Amino acid sequence: MKKTLHVLLALAAVALFVTVAPAQEVYRPGNGVSLPKVTKKVDPKYTQEARDAHIEGKVVVDCVVLENGKVSNVTIVRSLDPTYGLDEQAVKATEQWEFEPGTKDGKPVPVRISIELTFTLK
Repeated sequence: MKKTLHVLLALAAVALFVTVAPAQEVYRPGNGVSLPKVTKKVDPKYTQEARDAHIEGKVVVDCVVLENGKVSNVTIVRSLDPTYGLDEQAVKATEQWEFEPGTKDGKPVPVRISIELTFTLK
């Protein structure tokens, strides 16, 4: 019984820490926050289904460039094609981009940006 109580108290302490731990602030470019600079760009791939349907256009994604220049939290802001997989391909490509991180007061900080990816048949 005592052992169970100790385990429950330990779990409650962990849950309390997780809920009160402050979330890291994510910045927008401007007001002393520099825009991240692309160092590696990956173009999205066409799916065969989208190619066969002759779909062309732009997908706009929102993402966070972390302090290490990696991309996280990619979401679709403007969809082109949820049916044939182009939106998904845009997310996959964006997740592979790399950046020189944005800075605030000379230190790297997470910065939320938007990226427009274009699908053009050749």
